[in-house]
Amino acid sequence: MEEILKNAKRVTLFAGHYGSGKTNVAVNYALMLKKAGKDVAIADLDIVNPYFRTKDSAKELEDNGIKLISSEFAGSNVDLPALPGEIYSLVDIHDRYAVFDIGGDDRGATALGRYSDSIKAENNYELLLVINKFRPLAKTPELAVEIMKEIEYAANMQFTGIVNDSNLGEETTAEDVLMSVPYAEEISKIAGIPVRFTTVTKKIYDEVKDKIDNLVEIHLQDKII
Repeated sequence: MEEILKNAKRVTLFAGHYGSGKTNVAVNYALMLKKAGKDVAIADLDIVNPYFRTKDSAKELEDNGIKLISSEFAGSNVDLPALPGEIYSLVDIHDRYAVFDIGGDDRGATALGRYSDSIKAENNYELLLVINKFRPLAKTPELAVEIMKEIEYAANMQFTGIVNDSNLGEETTAEDVLMSVPYAEEISKIAGIPVRFTTVTKKIYDEVKDKIDNLVEIHLQDKII
């Protein structure tokens, strides 16, 4: 964890297929940066209202002094593909760390495309592919890489690393996490980018901490229905 935070880029973007857990990873990562003494904000780039999930953690983020930027329609019955102009400040003003939760398909990634040139120009970012072996959209490494390429095309950016977030929610066992490692390594091999870290909840952290490199302990996000 210390090594991961020490090498943190100013801008970290999390993208992946629906159900990969990218929002949960993004929220946890923002909290980790804050606990490490960084000034950090998080932005939700999902543009289809039912998928605004960062808003579920609004209170937790506020309580920890992390600014959340999301559509004013998040959590409402209004479905408009609108993003606040304030997002540009995270890209253009380099005075704080920024975490981005990117939409789960090419529509969400297209939203990132409007900021990609500025992000690449600063050249202080990571675009991380969040994968989950236990979701049908990416049940094989080949399917995961196919989704990865679609996101890259829509976003006009290349992924720089992988986050193995393979889980079954509260039902996840140590064996589940361990069996996901070869899956993540195969995606890494095909895509030519490294696995930056693997996530695991506190209840099984001790069971796998000596068996998996770059392990990060996270908590599961509370869902607001």
